[in-house]
Amino acid sequence: MSADEPGVRLGAWPREVIELAAFRNRADEVGRIAAGHGLALPALGASAAGGERLALCVRPARWLVLSPPAPPGSEAARWQGALAGVGAAVDLSGALTAFQLAGGAVRTMLVRACRLDLSERAFPRGCAAATIMVQLPVTLAALDSGLLLLTPATTARHLREWLVETSGPFGLECGEEAST
Repeated sequence: MSADEPGVRLGAWPREVIELAAFRNRADEVGRIAAGHGLALPALGASAAGGERLALCVRPARWLVLSPPAPPGSEAARWQGALAGVGAAVDLSGALTAFQLAGGAVRTMLVRACRLDLSERAFPRGCAAATIMVQLPVTLAALDSGLLLLTPATTARHLREWLVETSGPFGLECGEEAST
């Protein structure tokens, strides 16, 4: 990182967020259906990219699928139809806000408020976890492009303000939308 390069880049990451939940003992079937739709569902504590979609698993037999913006309800309806009888799909797009953080100082900055070891050794690319940061629930995923943070939409403003204030000493570049 050069002296004039920001240590932290913060951007919004507009996405549809659908939670897939397998019915009891049907997780393998949900996985096969998702694979048929071009998305490999990751194991617990992991993330997997498939095309323009990203899947995270931070709860057993449940996955968050993030897709590019679409007409309201269309992604959930598509997944609900595909999972009929083996699982459910719930649209959480309005309930969660996604931020993408990149830059050489991101992990150093986030450890100030995160209960997880975010070193690249302990939380490498492809990991996902749910935790508490600054007294707020967040879901984190380590991506090729940085870290993804999901937080309830009702607390997103507070988290963004904290991120902006805390990243000040590291140099901050704010963008409207981060790259995938």
